[in-house]
Amino acid sequence: MRKPEIREGILEYIRRFFDERGYAPTVRDILRGCNISSTSLVQYHLNVLEKEGQIRRDPEVFRSIQLVEKDIIEVPLLGAIAAGEPIPVVDSGTWSNRAEETLRLTRDVVGNKGDIYALKVKGTSMLDALINDGDVVIMEVAQTAEDGEMAAVWLKNEQEVTLKKIYREPGRIRLQPANSEMKAIYTGPENIEVQGKVVAVLRRLNQ
Repeated sequence: MRKPEIREGILEYIRRFFDERGYAPTVRDILRGCNISSTSLVQYHLNVLEKEGQIRRDPEVFRSIQLVEKDIIEVPLLGAIAAGEPIPVVDSGTWSNRAEETLRLTRDVVGNKGDIYALKVKGTSMLDALINDGDVVIMEVAQTAEDGEMAAVWLKNEQEVTLKKIYREPGRIRLQPANSEMKAIYTGPENIEVQGKVVAVLRRLNQ
């Protein structure tokens, strides 16, 4: 696991520890909770997080770690989307009306986008765009997308949804995977409905 991913795991552990217990974890709590090999390595990552302004600490106070919450927004994780062959769903989208869980993200991850939601990716058709199976894409609600943008596209006749780059060609729409081993999907413009555009990607930590 890369160092930034370790630090993101530490932040999430601290946040969860606070939510469950109401006070800060110790260095040894973090060591055990995040499976880090030594207390000195925990201290190293805490020092980096402090320099980045992500946490505050008082060296003279026990359990003094405090999260410096930036502009936090809550993003609903609404289900899964295929990045491979389109997958059938029961209605116009693979996501449910109720969030499976809520992701807490800083505003700098998503920018000033308004109506956003998250979907877990299934498949590897967007691998060359650094979106892999198990990653989470942050989507902005949209009914249109520019050529080359990654979008969640509902195929009306097939009753399926897929994550692809969209291109308009004479008389048809090309839904292009970002994977040289997979073929594009071609369909008529009347058969598609754009349901959102990708604005950020959260990588799965164990890749």
